[in-house]
Amino acid sequence: MKTKLISLSFLLLVFMGNAQTKDTIAAIKNQDKISYKQFIAPAALVTAGTLLLNSALNDDLQSNANKLFGEDFHTSADNYLPFVPVAQIYLGKSFGFKPKNDFQHQTINIIVANAIDAAVFTTLKYTVKEERPDQSDDLSFPSGHTSIAFTNAALLYYEYKDSNVWYASSGFLFATATGILRIANNRHY
Repeated sequence: MKTKLISLSFLLLVFMGNAQTKDTIAAIKNQDKISYKQFIAPAALVTAGTLLLNSALNDDLQSNANKLFGEDFHTSADNYLPFVPVAQIYLGKSFGFKPKNDFQHQTINIIVANAIDAAVFTTLKYTVKEERPDQSDDLSFPSGHTSIAFTNAALLYYEYKDSNVWYASSGFLFATATGILRIANNRHY
């Protein structure tokens, strides 16, 4: 049941993401067909995650991560890194990059995207009820911090991809660091 719910939720997110790839309503009407190739990487990741769930390999990966970072490792940087791309969205223009939208539309995009993201990951957390590695509660999956970080990184990318692809892509470094630090803090697998 958990696996089907996770897979269906993920596919919904993929479809929503595909709907957002075009900039105008006219472009959406003339949108290319959805190709099976667009689902290969997401399907492989969902399958791998599902197979790892509650497995000995998952426990081994977590214990190896604990050994790598140290049993007593703790940082609060993972609480702040998800919002670095938001700051980058607002500061990009001052660095000389041309944003796609004005301040008002940037703010609306940030609020709407993060509200949808929070609704989805919160619903999944309370549905899946996966225990955290530190056994503090059963809200481990999915990582809200990492989800917010990747949502904001995607917004940064969308906003500046035509002006400077390196700047636009830099948010994904902060998102990846957030995910790694959540694992290092023993809050997620």
